[in-house]
Amino acid sequence: MAAPADDAKPASTSGLSGLRKAAILMIALDPESSSKIMSNLSTGEIETISMEIAKLDQEIKTDVRDGVVKEYYQTYMASKYLEQGGMEYARMLLEKSLSPEAAARILSDLEQSIQQTPFHFLKSANSADLLRFIIDEHPQTISLIMAHLSPKQSSEILAGLSPKKQIEVVKRIARMDQTTPEAIREVEKGLEERLSSIVNQDLEKAGGVENIAEVLNLVDRTTEKTILEQLEEDDPEMVEQIRRLMFVFEDLIQVNDKGIQATLKEIENDELALALKTASEELQAKIFKNMSERAAAMIRENMEFMGPTRLSDVEAAQQRIVDVVRRLEESGEVIVAGRGGDAETVV
Repeated sequence: MAAPADDAKPASTSGLSGLRKAAILMIALDPESSSKIMSNLSTGEIETISMEIAKLDQEIKTDVRDGVVKEYYQTYMASKYLEQGGMEYARMLLEKSLSPEAAARILSDLEQSIQQTPFHFLKSANSADLLRFIIDEHPQTISLIMAHLSPKQSSEILAGLSPKKQIEVVKRIARMDQTTPEAIREVEKGLEERLSSIVNQDLEKAGGVENIAEVLNLVDRTTEKTILEQLEEDDPEMVEQIRRLMFVFEDLIQVNDKGIQATLKEIENDELALALKTASEELQAKIFKNMSERAAAMIRENMEFMGPTRLSDVEAAQQRIVDVVRRLEESGEVIVAGRGGDAETVV
């Protein structure tokens, strides 16, 4: 996708703070896109942006709104160029598609952002090379590094560790919450000096069960199962937290039709209607496709006449259905795309 041909940063956005721009962007986008972006933010960030949106008590001028959207688009495309081929590749494409001033501004923003990201110099490293380099490090060091890599990189590294070290690393990442910048910089400095070939005073948030759930979602099912079974002996509560995050209600869209049918046999109609209240149209269509027309009509009618419902009740119903799916997946009655099921199917 080509970057817009417009040149320099619009003057109408120059005096806006980053927070104000984020609030304007949320308003400018359609509700579905805004909600997807917000879902990737922390609770604190969502609250901060929501408060800023509330402060926008007057209509945003068209040129300001367009300027914010244009600036976001240019920065987004620049970050994609960076991922594809590094800083020089991003520089080349930006200078071809934007004015020298606009390209220089975006590149400066990218460089500052990269320098503030812990272990930024490892993002483009080959996972196999990185594994060979850190495999003999202490599990605490490995876990700190993995917590700052992409889930894909981390999953590839985790799969290459010994079973014993896998458990140690997973436990440390799952229990990791905040790490001092000094500790991060000390590990960074040592790694950067040794890996030449290939922050603010606030605490850096990394790791946690959310992080390790993303990683385990990407490893093969055998590795995932082995790690969770061994980890469960030591901390069953943590394993339950990880498993709940590895598969959420909207992931039902990835379940095969036979699995959906098996799940529906164990769910009461009232509970299903409640769970579908906040489901996407795509997921609702998948569920109804695997029911008789009469049963689907009854569920739709229940949903229509249910009236106002507490979100906590909806989420509880969804979680009970997720628990059923997880149990059926363990017994082989359900296959979830992308979780190793297809690879383990015997024809």
